[in-house]
Amino acid sequence: MAVRIRLTRKGRKKQPFYRIVVADSEAPRDGKFLDIVGTYNPMSEPATVDIDSEKLQGWISKGAVPSTTVASLIKKQAGAEAAA
Repeated sequence: MAVRIRLTRKGRKKQPFYRIVVADSEAPRDGKFLDIVGTYNPMSEPATVDIDSEKLQGWISKGAVPSTTVASLIKKQAGAEAAA
């Protein structure tokens, strides 16, 4: 079972809100997942990313691979924390 860290969409039509979840790579986008590690809200100004870094590092150490979008969000949050 390959495990991915990816986005799942929530929210209403034209008002997306995403959860950053750990899921089996073969599960549907909004289907069953193993754990929620954060959220991403592209509608706020500026877009907000909230990630539980302890959970994230725990899943990465177990072999979970972030998607390209989640990897860029992780990098964006790490840059924001370093600047603060």
